[in-house]
Amino acid sequence: MAAAAVGIALTACSSPVGAGAAAVVGDERISTRDLTTNVEEYQAALKRANIEPEQLGVPVAQFVLYRMANESVFRQLGAKYKIQVSESEIDKALQDPGQYGSPEVNLLSKGVAPGNARGYLRAELGAVKVRNQFGGAQDQGAQDRFTKELSSIKPLYSPRYGQFTQQGFVDPGRFGKVAEQPPQQQQG
Repeated sequence: MAAAAVGIALTACSSPVGAGAAAVVGDERISTRDLTTNVEEYQAALKRANIEPEQLGVPVAQFVLYRMANESVFRQLGAKYKIQVSESEIDKALQDPGQYGSPEVNLLSKGVAPGNARGYLRAELGAVKVRNQFGGAQDQGAQDRFTKELSSIKPLYSPRYGQFTQQGFVDPGRFGKVAEQPPQQQQG
C-alpha cells in the first residue's frame, strides 16, 4: 500500500488550487479548515502517545495533508469500482498493530489520528479490495493496473504547502530544493 501511496503522490501536479483549498484530489476538495482540524487532532494524538512531531521528519501539516490526499484517492477509487467495506472489517483493522506493535502507533505512522481512523481505514481497505479485484498484490499485471488507476486521480496541492516531488514536499521559495528538515534526535 505504501508503494501505491508514493505512486499517487508522484502524480501530483503544481496547477493552481482554489482559495481556501489545501488540495484538490480528483473531484474532491480538501479545505484548509479541514486540514487545520485534522492537524490539531493529529498533534493531540501524538502528544497523548508521547511522540514528538519532530520524529516525523516532515512538518505535521504536510504529513497530514499527504494522508488526507491519499485517503481521498483511495475513497474515490473504491467508489469507482463500487467497493463496500463492512464495519466489522474496519473494526478488525482498528486492532491491527502493524509493524509498530500498537494499533494507535500504526495509525499515527500513517498520519491518522484515532478520531479519523474509521474513514481512513474504510478508504484504505477499499483500495486493497480494488487491487485484489484486479488480481492481488502478487500479480504484476494487477499491480500495474492498480497503480495506473491510483495515478489517474491526481492530487493538486496548494503552493502554500509546497510542491510534491519524489523527495516529498519541496518549498517553492527555495527554488525546488527540499525543505530543510529539523535534525533528528538520537533515542537514548
